[in-house]
Amino acid sequence: MLKIRPTAFAAILAIVSLSCVSSLAQAESGLDRIVKSGTLRCGVMLDSPPSGFRNAQNEPDGFDVTYCKDMAAALNVKAEIVETPSPQRIPALVSKQIDIAISSMSNTVARGLTVAFSQPYMNYTNSVLTRKDAGIAKFEDMKGHKLGGVNGTSTEQALQGFIKDWNDAKTTYTGYASDSDSFLALKQGKIDAIISATANAASLMQSGQFPEFTVAGLVPTPPDLVAMAVPRGDQEFLNWVKLFIWNQVKSGRFQAVYNMYFGPGDAPSLTIGGVDY
Repeated sequence: MLKIRPTAFAAILAIVSLSCVSSLAQAESGLDRIVKSGTLRCGVMLDSPPSGFRNAQNEPDGFDVTYCKDMAAALNVKAEIVETPSPQRIPALVSKQIDIAISSMSNTVARGLTVAFSQPYMNYTNSVLTRKDAGIAKFEDMKGHKLGGVNGTSTEQALQGFIKDWNDAKTTYTGYASDSDSFLALKQGKIDAIISATANAASLMQSGQFPEFTVAGLVPTPPDLVAMAVPRGDQEFLNWVKLFIWNQVKSGRFQAVYNMYFGPGDAPSLTIGGVDY
């Protein structure tokens, strides 16, 4: 019979105890922690109307902000909007500055290596946003101009792909740290066009802040289905987020919030034909 010394037994017991404590801590790190803390911290871009912006009272507003508040209400906690520029969305999740990114993020496979995505909660088309004096009337006219975008975004990747295919020395690209920076560069003439979500471009022009802006047609990119993101490995919270999105659609709340910020009409499909997400 194998005999275990008291000291060895104590060491084994300590390891088992630490393992149990660690498991409990992990179990409380996701959905449970948010409920216990009483606050849901949502990372939202506030320079991308109508998805996220500051209203006349300088308060966070928009489709994504409202979805955060709806989610917090469903959890019976307080919603905390954390302004998160596009390039900071994933770093903010990884560093635990936010609990979830509700920030019109395209669910790419590359990003899926770092964060966990829900099913899509919104669907966008993309348009050419340019100045009236830039000489760009349609997507093909972007060739030979100074173009810009936001670092690390799916629209930047798409535009750089087009630039590569054009193989035109006169076509240049400049990346910016945020949507606000790219809008300002376009306004100041540093660049001639960017790719923007169609609804975003329309909202900017309706705001009256950019009278020199105009939309020069749609961009031939696939539907941009965007998803919510949570820390990778937080399966319990991810499952709940998926259920939340499903219930938003089932209850009609998705359609109602869509009409609040995007105007009258049917909300877009959250699926791609032939694909069951």
